[in-house]
Amino acid sequence: MNLNQITLPVTNIEKANQFYLAMGFTQIVKTDHYSRFECANKATFSLLLTDDAFSNGAVIYFESEELDKWVACLKAKGFTFESDITEQRYLWREALLKDPSDNKIKLYWAGSNRLDPPWRVEIID
Repeated sequence: MNLNQITLPVTNIEKANQFYLAMGFTQIVKTDHYSRFECANKATFSLLLTDDAFSNGAVIYFESEELDKWVACLKAKGFTFESDITEQRYLWREALLKDPSDNKIKLYWAGSNRLDPPWRVEIID
């Protein structure tokens, strides 16, 4: 089973579209209330316009082996990061920013530690 789609609530669809396009994602669906973007691995995520107040506690992670280059490029475009690239105790390198609707996004690189960390549990069939 694969996770390949997540939908984020947004309060301004055009502002959100421009944010994710500037991050480098490919927009594949665009309406006045819904957008979908494709990632490099063919996974997708979407944006859904909402008038309702919301507090999204989820954290969306986007992985890139070229994390330093990506973050530097985004900073050059004017993106504001809440934290610069930091070495985490769980062996990932990540930087934190938020989209225009305050959804938390982490850009990261974990390498083999994403699927095979030193503390991985033994899978018993």
